[in-house]
Amino acid sequence: MDREIDPAIISRHRRRRLALGGTVLSLGVFGYVALAGLISPSLDRSDIRTAVVEGGPVDSSIAASGVVVPEIEQVITSPVAARVLRIFERPGARLREGQPIVQLDVSESRLAVEKVAQDLAIKANTQQQKRLALRKSLIELDSKTEVKKLQLASLESQLRRDRQLFKEGLLSEDLLRKSELAEAQAGIELKQISAERDNAQEATRTELAGLDMEIGKLRKDEGEARRQLDLASPRAGRPGVLTWVISEEGAAVEKGAVLARVADFTSFRVDASVSDVHAGRVVVGQAAVVRINNETLEGTVRSINPTIANGVMTVAIGLAQASSPLLRQNLRVDVSIVTARKPRTLRVRRGPFSTGEGSQEVSVVRGGRAVKTPVTFGLTGFDYYEVTNGLMAGDEVIISDMRDYQRLSGIRVR
Repeated sequence: MDREIDPAIISRHRRRRLALGGTVLSLGVFGYVALAGLISPSLDRSDIRTAVVEGGPVDSSIAASGVVVPEIEQVITSPVAARVLRIFERPGARLREGQPIVQLDVSESRLAVEKVAQDLAIKANTQQQKRLALRKSLIELDSKTEVKKLQLASLESQLRRDRQLFKEGLLSEDLLRKSELAEAQAGIELKQISAERDNAQEATRTELAGLDMEIGKLRKDEGEARRQLDLASPRAGRPGVLTWVISEEGAAVEKGAVLARVADFTSFRVDASVSDVHAGRVVVGQAAVVRINNETLEGTVRSINPTIANGVMTVAIGLAQASSPLLRQNLRVDVSIVTARKPRTLRVRRGPFSTGEGSQEVSVVRGGRAVKTPVTFGLTGFDYYEVTNGLMAGDEVIISDMRDYQRLSGIRVR
């Protein structure tokens, strides 16, 4: 015969079933959540870099590589064709102003000076001979003039007597005519002698002027030849360091050949190499920033080499602190040439998350998730991008490379 089950037992079994169901449900929910956490991608903050959108200046710049070089480098050339007799200093030597560097054999130049001096003496002698010849000619012509004047005076006196005799009928007309012709002829001869004197004087004056010009030219040639001879031992024109010198004693050098280079290491500039795709954007006078070991130096574009080699043009950057202790010869530096500047705008620090100007999607951290957000960037500087649309001040942007997650609309950030 069946007995009724005690209600307490039934209640106890019901509680056990409910507790077991709750436990199974809890385990199921926990397992689902855990599995979802394992399957859903997430990022650890220690594995990413972020930056906060803020206000500040942004410079649009062109990145370039540069080399520090001396601001002033004196190139010493050979003043004459000569042979190197002796080399006094070697590269690396510190030079004082006027210190000799090399000695040249200038025997040919000395002969050239002597030849010019000889030509000058010959011309001076010729000029003196011309003056003496003129003086002699003038003396002879002056004597002829005096004689002819006396003859003319005598003939004029004779003509007056003959005319008086002709009036008195004591002299024939033929004799009077002869007397008149003789007087006229003497007058013409006197004018001719005077003209000869003037012509001789003018001709000699012209010759002497020509000789003066030749002598002047020879004197200049002599001065230049002596100056070049005095440069037989090329010297440093200013204090500096000898960076290069011809290395072989006895070597023959032509006039104008480089003998040495002396650099002034108290002042520097930067020669920057810029891709020719930016040739139209770089102009003289633009601001530039030089970065050396996390330090920056301000500068300006001083000159642009018009020659482009292998797709690269060279730009000389003058520095406001040309004597900064950070500068060393041949030191490689990073250069930013500023092509545009906004003193106040929204900006975010540069990173591999973006390619620069234009519209694109970036990951913004909001509520523990990296949410893909469309934004627009304007100017691209060395340190910052200008934000023109899509972000506000205070937004936290992931600036690490997010290409591995570009298909996801959001990522959990732990």
